Amino acid sequence: MFRRLVLALIASALPHLSQAAELKYLGSYTWTAADARVGGLSGLDLSGDGLSFWALSDRAMLFHGDLKRDEKGVVKGVYVRTAQGFLTSEGKPLPRYDDDSEGIAVSDTGKVFLSFEGHHRVAQMDPETGWLTDLPRHPDFKGMQTNSSLEGLAVARDGTLYTLPERSGEMTRPFPLYRYRPGSGWDQPWSVPRDGTTDFLPVGLDIGPDGRLYLLERWFTGLGFATRVRRFDLGPDGPENEQVLLRTLTGTHDNLEGIAVWGTPEDVRVTMVSDDNFKFFQRTEFVDYRVAE
Repeated sequence: MFRRLVLALIASALPHLSQAAELKYLGSYTWTAADARVGGLSGLDLSGDGLSFWALSDRAMLFHGDLKRDEKGVVKGVYVRTAQGFLTSEGKPLPRYDDDSEGIAVSDTGKVFLSFEGHHRVAQMDPETGWLTDLPRHPDFKGMQTNSSLEGLAVARDGTLYTLPERSGEMTRPFPLYRYRPGSGWDQPWSVPRDGTTDFLPVGLDIGPDGRLYLLERWFTGLGFATRVRRFDLGPDGPENEQVLLRTLTGTHDNLEGIAVWGTPEDVRVTMVSDDNFKFFQRTEFVDYRVAE
């Protein structure tokens, strides 16, 4: 209670955090799994009712299962149905540096797409076999920084994919937003603004039931992690009408890297998951918020 009061006081003192909409904290759940492969969760996708999940590890492992929620909609239990590793399109194990999986997006038709660092690319995954089929790459992908490339991935209802890198190269340089349209390939018509005053970096991306683009960003301050969530309308000229829905103090949550936006246009929920880096002093944490307009 005291921590949330401090956050509210700080937000009220900073004009750029004042807006008509914000994320209201509902609760958190720490997932302690017996399966040693569970960890490093960097991507999350949920069904429309928030009860079925896909959780992506950054060690080329995808977990699929069910979430138990309480009356407020807060995660209270995690049940894994399948745990699937990845293979190349030839059915072979992924080569070294090809297995740093970071973002996930599941289309309305059930297609599973993943974004990768190391070998910077987006691939479609067969959830039954784990086989990957790489999409054609945008020329920019080849020159992206190691361990700082395609973190966030989102898919629109029409099948269009959106992704962006973790770093833009300069504090004041916008993050390039890449778009993949089936039949047309990649282009980079738009960017996401960067204010140049903080070191928040993109780690997750999703499109909500309201059709808006939600961007999860992380800042490692040296003492822990701070989290920010921004929301944009997707207009004909790209992301617009930016709103900062959430900005936490360092240590409010663990290393949140995956974001899933679900619910209805009238009741938008945001669930995030943390990457524990397979460290004993970190935790795999599901965090639930609700958009309050």
